[in-house]
Amino acid sequence: MPTPIVQFGTSRFLQAHADLFVSEALEKGEALGPITVIQTTGSPERARRLAALAAPGGYPVIVRGRQDGHDIEREQRVTSVTRALSTASDWDEVRRVFCEEADVVLSNTGDTGYDVGENDLARPVPASFPGKLLALLHERFRANSRKLTVLPCELVSRNGDVLKRLILDLQADRYPESEFRDWLQTAVVWANTLVDRIVSEPIEPAGAVAEPYALWAIENQLGLTGPCRHPAIHIVDDLTPYEKLKLHILNLGHTVLADFWLKENRPADETVQAMLRDVDIRQRLLSLYNAEVIPGFAAKGLRGEAEAYVAATVERFDNPFLDHRMRDIANHHAEKLVRRLVDFHAWTPDVPKPVLLEIAGVQ
Repeated sequence: MPTPIVQFGTSRFLQAHADLFVSEALEKGEALGPITVIQTTGSPERARRLAALAAPGGYPVIVRGRQDGHDIEREQRVTSVTRALSTASDWDEVRRVFCEEADVVLSNTGDTGYDVGENDLARPVPASFPGKLLALLHERFRANSRKLTVLPCELVSRNGDVLKRLILDLQADRYPESEFRDWLQTAVVWANTLVDRIVSEPIEPAGAVAEPYALWAIENQLGLTGPCRHPAIHIVDDLTPYEKLKLHILNLGHTVLADFWLKENRPADETVQAMLRDVDIRQRLLSLYNAEVIPGFAAKGLRGEAEAYVAATVERFDNPFLDHRMRDIANHHAEKLVRRLVDFHAWTPDVPKPVLLEIAGVQ
């Protein structure tokens, strides 16, 4: 069976996010079709995972956490992946599938996924994900010039715009023909997306444990093709409110708790959930949300959205199955204070935020 969805990356996040959504949509006849997963790293220890992803019975995703005030735990089978390939050993088949079958391309290639090494493009099979993607796009342009939607899921702001710029920069050196550049700019849709789900641990050889909350926001544009219809997928005109809600409520809350943890000599192995069992800590966080954060969003016309997201965030923090350590959240704390607290005030400067600015060290 052809696979109109081609996915670069085998991460547990995609297993419990996009792959799960497509699997659920396929059961209702609401997906483009199944998925070919492509391993881009050539890592031998992931070969077992690659085979398990496309096993006939699928792989498990355990959804575990709090939802609507109740603890839930359920196991689902993901059967949307019907082919798994490696660029290290299956390059010819990767090229064929990309050129002949793909309508939508997904990616989740990690923190360094957009890095390109020196002389990467000169290799028969480039080592980097952008190098591989550019080579495959050029193959497709030469083969049939069919339209394509690219949906990057990397945690990069405006990830579609960033990836497009990178590919165009690489194209100018490697494949400089103007017709190819025009095709990349007009026939390929580079969508900005935002993903939001905590996938806390892997299941070997394939599968994952995830929280109930899930969001995949995709910024609409002319010619966009989505992978499926699903309650967690939102096609939106502007991604900014979703980015701001996640950054200045969920991420801000983590950083505020990390600040309390760092300054108050709390237990070294304390988790978010354990910390919020402290009534005083809980009240201080909720007061910040209600007195300074929600009013900031209200000034942007987003009060209702912020109130709903705060409620969902606190429920996610209370997840009894998730051991989210404060020492991990506290990494790079100074940078996070700027991005999550100071930048929030810069976005909503007319709303007083005395406690947030004190935490951020702003006079």
